[in-house]
Amino acid sequence: MTLLLGLPGCGKTTFLQTLAGKHDPSLKVSGEISYNGYKFSEFVPHKTSTYISQYDLHCSDLTVRETIDFSARCQGIGNRADILKELSRREKLLGIIPEPDIDTYMKAISVEGLKRTLQTDYILKILGLDICADTIVGDAMNQGISGGEKKRLTTGEMMVGPIKSLFMDEISTGLDSSTTFQIVTCLQQLAHITGATILISLLQPTPETFELFDDIILMAEGKIAYQGPRSEVQEFFEYCGFRCPQRKGLADFLQEVLSEKDQAQYWFHRDRPYSYFSTDKFIAAFKEFHGGQRLHEEIYTPFNKTENHKNALSFNIHSLGKWKLFKLCLSREWLLTKRNLCLYVLKSSQLIFVALVAVSIFIRTRMKIDEFHASKFMACLFFGLLRLLTIGIPELALTNSRLGIFYKQRDFYFYPSWAYSIPSAILKIPLSVLETFLWTTLTYFGVGYSPEPERRFLTAASMPFWIKWGFWISPVSYAEIGISVNEFLSPRWQKLSSSNETLGHQTLLKRGLNFGEHFYWISVAALIGMWFLVNTAFTLALTYSKPQKTGTSQAIVSHKRFSYLKRKEDLSNSMQENQLPGVHVASKVTSMVLPFVPITLSFENVHYFVDTPKKFREKVLNKKLHLLQDISGAFRPGVLTALMGASGAGKTTLMDVLSGRKTGGYTEGDIRVGGYPKVQETYARVSGYCEQTDVHSPQITVKESVIFSAWLRLPAEIPMQKRLEFVSEVLQMIELDEIQNALVGVPSVSGISAEQRKRLTIAVELVSNPSIIFMDEPTSCLDARAAAVVMRVVKNIVNTRRTIVCTIHQPSIDIFEAFDEIILMKRGGQITYSGELGQNSCKLIEYFEGIPGVPKIKDNYNPATWMLEVTNPSSEAELGVDFAHIYKESHLYQRNKELVQELRVPAQGSKELHFSTRFSQNRWEQFKACLWKQHLSYWRNPTYNLGRMILAMVSSVLYGALLWNKGQKVDNDQDFFNIIGSTYVFMICIGASNLFSALPIITSQRTIEYRERFVGMYSSKVHSLAQVIIEIPYVFLEATLFLIISYPTVNLYGSAFKVSWYFYNIFCTLLTYKYTGMAIVSLSPTYQTASIFGSYWIVIVNLFSGFLIPQPVLPKWWVWFYRMVPTSWALRGLLTSQYGDINKEIIAFGERKTISTFLENHYGFKHEDLPLTAILLCAYPIFFASIFTYFMAKLNFQRR
Repeated sequence: MTLLLGLPGCGKTTFLQTLAGKHDPSLKVSGEISYNGYKFSEFVPHKTSTYISQYDLHCSDLTVRETIDFSARCQGIGNRADILKELSRREKLLGIIPEPDIDTYMKAISVEGLKRTLQTDYILKILGLDICADTIVGDAMNQGISGGEKKRLTTGEMMVGPIKSLFMDEISTGLDSSTTFQIVTCLQQLAHITGATILISLLQPTPETFELFDDIILMAEGKIAYQGPRSEVQEFFEYCGFRCPQRKGLADFLQEVLSEKDQAQYWFHRDRPYSYFSTDKFIAAFKEFHGGQRLHEEIYTPFNKTENHKNALSFNIHSLGKWKLFKLCLSREWLLTKRNLCLYVLKSSQLIFVALVAVSIFIRTRMKIDEFHASKFMACLFFGLLRLLTIGIPELALTNSRLGIFYKQRDFYFYPSWAYSIPSAILKIPLSVLETFLWTTLTYFGVGYSPEPERRFLTAASMPFWIKWGFWISPVSYAEIGISVNEFLSPRWQKLSSSNETLGHQTLLKRGLNFGEHFYWISVAALIGMWFLVNTAFTLALTYSKPQKTGTSQAIVSHKRFSYLKRKEDLSNSMQENQLPGVHVASKVTSMVLPFVPITLSFENVHYFVDTPKKFREKVLNKKLHLLQDISGAFRPGVLTALMGASGAGKTTLMDVLSGRKTGGYTEGDIRVGGYPKVQETYARVSGYCEQTDVHSPQITVKESVIFSAWLRLPAEIPMQKRLEFVSEVLQMIELDEIQNALVGVPSVSGISAEQRKRLTIAVELVSNPSIIFMDEPTSCLDARAAAVVMRVVKNIVNTRRTIVCTIHQPSIDIFEAFDEIILMKRGGQITYSGELGQNSCKLIEYFEGIPGVPKIKDNYNPATWMLEVTNPSSEAELGVDFAHIYKESHLYQRNKELVQELRVPAQGSKELHFSTRFSQNRWEQFKACLWKQHLSYWRNPTYNLGRMILAMVSSVLYGALLWNKGQKVDNDQDFFNIIGSTYVFMICIGASNLFSALPIITSQRTIEYRERFVGMYSSKVHSLAQVIIEIPYVFLEATLFLIISYPTVNLYGSAFKVSWYFYNIFCTLLTYKYTGMAIVSLSPTYQTASIFGSYWIVIVNLFSGFLIPQPVLPKWWVWFYRMVPTSWALRGLLTSQYGDINKEIIAFGERKTISTFLENHYGFKHEDLPLTAILLCAYPIFFASIFTYFMAKLNFQRR
């Protein structure tokens, strides 16, 4: 088993991916990789080895057990059956009787196709996931398993298979040191007993975990500086002139000795001057080292292929047969459908509601079988068809959310693309049948139909010849032909009309649908063929499309600045701070530009409860779960306190309770700030909270992020110049000044690195000049050196006499002993130790070693690891003690209680925290700051804004092609309907695009707003107003593009009044749709739910727009709603402004009328209504923007 170490950016991930055959195909690869002498082209490397990514990508709707079970079934049993057969043969030959448990296990994991395997239970147990096996994975908005559990799930998903070549990338992120040690121990046994090949990259391995590895690979600058036995690595670096200090972890030393800034402190030849030892020098030295010479001989000794076992390599792409893979994927798709049943119920409920509304509008008793009413029957069929087509829009969000998981599993050869797409398509059939059944059942016998809608759309006969092909490739055309022929060639429509033709035939002829009865079956066949064609295209797209790249961190800076950074060398800091940089040495920064008041936080007898989940209430007597039990303690200025404990101990819960971040549950106890009862509104002004997830706006730079925080959180009386000086000082202290002009970017996709993002989170909070800062896992996801940089920053902040509390999982010795005090917690939310660490953790060690039965700590052993090991539940059970009870009986507990009692009394001369205003800045300053950030975010987001501009141009070009030069050529009602219908449809399409494009953007911004709103940066209403205002110029440009392309090509009337009205109408309509989408997000907990409400909105506003159902024929009981729908006024303004004053005569329904008279008679639109229309068109965007602003402030869908 081999450990891979190296600094960030040295190429560890690329190296692991390349060895597993998973590297980016766009990379140029030279050299040769072989498995047992076979090259990649001679076998299937993806099924022989597996790469376990550092990114956790799982289906949020599945439980932990279901995720691992699915992986186990997809990967198959490999050669386990052959191994069992051979093992049984040898046991019989030697007369060995196997142990019953082992024999049962071996047989269970060798049976293919089981829905639940014993191997899954085994993996769950060794990874510590058995306690959450039946919990859904969850995501950012839906509560599920923790981050550490997700990391273990990622490992278990690959380990459960039969593959014995594992390349594991940073699998310990978010795990405590004892859990990491347990997992690596199991992997070591797997390697030693089964002969598996395992290469693991770890960020901060503890000395105990480091000792488990056989070999070490050390990388730097994309090169291997050392590869060989772990026992020889220290000898090699001493051979080069560098020695690891006594209380320094060897793994940390190996990473830091390659760093130019940290290397000098480890030079031990005091009689010789130090000079930087580059990576190339290490490589050259290793070639001369005896370990390097031995490795050279091993590499160039060819492997004899005849010695390769037939089952060592895989020559099949998939582990299971096609039918088994299909059934497996179908069962999972069915399970996911059931998990999302509420979404489908919501869709069906909306369909039923729309159908009932349609029935109430089109009443059967008003319909007759004659020429006039024939068009109403046609309209009903067309509207129903459009409704059933648009009901699938919410599937886009659901499908898109699962693509990342599909790409991962496809690339691991779990299943082929067709095994994913076909079950999805098949399960949509019964849902579509149900929706169709509901619609037809509710509407078929009860609906009356709106007059002549088909005349308002461009028929095939009216289309220009160069785009008639579009009619024949549209599925809507075949659906309309089929349902129309089926209806109007039925016996009841065979009455003769005045033209001596049947009513049905005459109706079809007028609509350009004059087809025979056989076309019904042609249409059905065409639609089935298109269904197959679309799903085939979907499958091919899934097969050949590539996922978005992850981990390609690219900071965007100017070329001059980048060149300067490349040349800059500063070794003086590391020379002065010759241990862990900045951890054991007092910081040079002991004061800051802005003064602050040091604050003490004390808490006594704190309890926290949550309601027991419904599914467990029958099994549990208590209706509430007790997550924190009788917690007392204090955090003081200038004291760095660590919160530690195993996963589920309640560290983050305690921090959230003390900081006031909990949005649910019940809190009891006394919490005081400076001796006064905590008031959350004022407390938020003097505190900062660094989240573990590092949520930031991706389109602004590092410096802009810090400026935004300083602008809004520093007192108003501080001038801007002073704020900027403070920002510069904070950037320098946090060591972000060198990348201050880099875009933050999206985590794991673009922008700054994880370690830089972590420091940015600290900077954003520190720049608010807080007195107390809470930090949740500040060193998670970081390598040893990056963690050291962050801890140096934290120590710098503590030295300014601020109060800092950190939760931390697996600290090295140096990082652990950088803390002054520690609160250790056990599962169940109880304290087992609270007090000082002491020099070299002497006080902590003295306390636990004083408990009878606790083993003594070994020399040079990490005290943090030892502490977690001796206090874990298994150790408690073995010793028969309760460490929480022992703590409460100790003198240490009594001293802490006395300290709390002392601190809960305000100091003499102190004053209670009080601010005259809720926010640091007034509303105008808040608005300016929020608008500034929104402007930068929008300007640097071309995917969002350029996309809608392109759509506007493409739509206007298509619109102009359809109605080329027909704007003023109106001779009959059909010409009129062609123009108005096409114009309206294109405007609605762009509007709907604006609505749906707003959903993901506002949803992602909402997560950032929750964080910023909590810390008191701004009023939510002010931030929402800035989001509203920033949309106006982009929508204005969108409407302008549509106008300048479509208006002249269609040749509408050229007066300034009509052009202005046309633009005003489009602009207000697009703005209404955009703000409606934003309002829907403010009312929806998830993106998927917002998509369903968005599609429902589109249907309703089109139904009541007056386009399909003009006002004169609308039932009186629905006129009030018609007048409330914004699109009805958009249609009124569009028609009336263009044709309301045109007195040209046309032939309409066999009569001669002026266009203005026809408009008034048919639609009820009068030219004198334009002023009211103008007011209402402007009022609707304001109304929906107000809804968005109000509910963004009132509703919070984030659950903590």
